[in-house]
Formats: sequence, structure tokens, C-alpha cells
Amino acid sequence: MAEPQVQTIVTSNCNTLLKEDRFYEMSKRLMDIIGALAGIILLLPLFIIVAFLIKKEDSNGPIFFKQIRVGKNGKKFYMYKFRSMVSDAEEKLTELLQFNEIEGAMFKMKEDPRITKIGKFIRKTSIDELPQLWNVLQGDMSLVGPRPPLPREVKEYNSYHIQRLLVTPGCTGLWQVSGRNHMSFEEMVNLDIQYISERSVFFDIKIILQTVKVLFGSDNAY
Repeated sequence: MAEPQVQTIVTSNCNTLLKEDRFYEMSKRLMDIIGALAGIILLLPLFIIVAFLIKKEDSNGPIFFKQIRVGKNGKKFYMYKFRSMVSDAEEKLTELLQFNEIEGAMFKMKEDPRITKIGKFIRKTSIDELPQLWNVLQGDMSLVGPRPPLPREVKEYNSYHIQRLLVTPGCTGLWQVSGRNHMSFEEMVNLDIQYISERSVFFDIKIILQTVKVLFGSDNAY
């Protein structure tokens, strides 16, 4: 369920930023379903290989990692990834927060000691994000949209930041193809809000194509 306070703030901002477009919403959902299904079917052999490698390196931990994220209108859901960290990564986070390399309500650490060997590879190539295609099928996420934040990050949001929750979060978005980790939190929020105000089917397709280009030859992911 959505947090009442988050829901109130998001609703109050809705009329000033969102433009109602039923055709776009229907087209976007259809594109999400087709794209997610095609991706899961085509990438199934890769899923099996990655699952085997994760278990080979750490047989005690799970293949998939699920984490509570905040979606549209503050609704919480479980987001899925291939596990790229040690099993007790969340417990070790507290002692690493002081080494955060990005300002604002996010945590990024390039040489994060919690990341496994296979984890480094699947993070660099963004393969770890592929299970989110299941989130897209469920409707909690879209192929394109702002990245879903953690609840602890949302607690630090002001009324401007929280506009990111006006739409369904995405697997990729405008800031991911515009510099990714080489920008501040405020710059990321600005790009997310720019996307929300300008979103269209053409814009979504453009971002998806740019994402494919970034994945092949980018050194930004970690």
C-alpha cells in the first residue's frame, strides 16, 4: 500500500505536471507487455547461465535478490534482480554509508566490497537488472520511467523530489542514458521530471534504443 503522506504530496502535484493521455497509457502498457514477454523468452538461456554462475560462486545464497521499492503514488512493491552481492549485503550497508560517493538520497560506491565476482560482471553489463522484466509484466514497473527508490530514500525527499512518484517506475529512463553515475542526485531528479512532463511513445522508444547503445560499450555501470 502507498504511504498516506506520500500519496497526499504526490496527488497535490499531479495536476501541475502530468498530462492525461489515455492513448499513451494504453500504448505504453501494451509495449511493456510485449517487450517484457519477448525479453524473457529470448533471454531465457542467459538467465539459466547467470543463475548457474551465481550458485557456483555462492551456493548458500539465493539466485534472485528482492528488495522493497516505492512505485507510483508511493505504492511499495518487491523489485527483483539477479543477486550480485554477498548474502548479508543489507546488514553490511550501515557501516558503508559513510563511503557513499553520490550526494542526496541514494547510495553508490564504485568499489563496494559486498559485490561478488560474477556480480561485478552482471552489474557492469546491467544483466542483474533483467529479472525486472517480471516486474514489468506484473505492472509494478514499466520499461521506461524513473528508477524506483528505496523507502529510506523517499523519507529524505522534498516536495520536488517526490514528483518522481507520479508515474510507474521503469527499468531504464532518461538519466540512465544521460550519464548515469556521473551526475548528482539533483540532476537525476531533474531528468526524471523532464521525462514525466515530456513522455510519449516516441520518447520511450528513443530511450529504449539509447539504453541498448549504452549497454554495449558503457563503463558507467556499477
